[in-house]
Amino acid sequence: MRGGAGWMFLRPSGPRIQRLGRLGRVGGELSGGFFELRRWLGMPPFPQHSMSSLNIPETCGVMLLPDCTLFPHGGLPLHIFEPRYRMMLADSHQGTCFFAVARLLGKETDDPSRCSAPVGTMGLVRASRELDDGTSNLLLHGVIRVKFVDWLDSPYPKARIMPVPSLFEPESQAKGALEALHEASDHVTRGLPSEVREALVNMTEQIDDPSILADVMAQQFLHDPDERQDLLEMESAAARVAWICKKFEALS
Repeated sequence: MRGGAGWMFLRPSGPRIQRLGRLGRVGGELSGGFFELRRWLGMPPFPQHSMSSLNIPETCGVMLLPDCTLFPHGGLPLHIFEPRYRMMLADSHQGTCFFAVARLLGKETDDPSRCSAPVGTMGLVRASRELDDGTSNLLLHGVIRVKFVDWLDSPYPKARIMPVPSLFEPESQAKGALEALHEASDHVTRGLPSEVREALVNMTEQIDDPSILADVMAQQFLHDPDERQDLLEMESAAARVAWICKKFEALS
């Protein structure tokens, strides 16, 4: 599906599936190109996907990036220039429109299991533009945590994956968790211009799931690479909410 200025808007499809109920090499900062690009494309700031409507592939390409952690419901603008990742992107376009991002731990080796984090995030290519030199700019939207079960023989990093759904429990405490997260957001955004804070409030008020709001806040306001990865790997959504509230309230 073609959009303006040469952008191609993509929809996922493909065979082997698991059914589930600033532009730069890495990015997604609040003041960077993510929100500006989404507005320019006429896309909502935080798309709400129904997990029951997504086809998650059993295997996918994986982009290994140093000190980069993408959270579900976060955005990652990427410039794809390495030949192996250009091949990965082409395969993604022809298949499911998914690939994952994993944090590279130290120097890359021939065995990704020895040099990358065990948990990453599957992302959906929402918009992609190929440039004249064969490189591409794209917007990757984080969809779901995944564990890398087995690394496959491939021209680019490719793995068999196990999705890790995020459910906030107990549900009876969801309202209180949302209120605590909004309070923590108020603490961490106090130094921002009033128009930015207002825009954030308007966006976060659309989110009624504390596990999603926690991931959105982590994507935007948590900057330490180790803390980001630890939080991504934390299985309990309630524990992630509690950690974020304590962390952000301590920053005020």
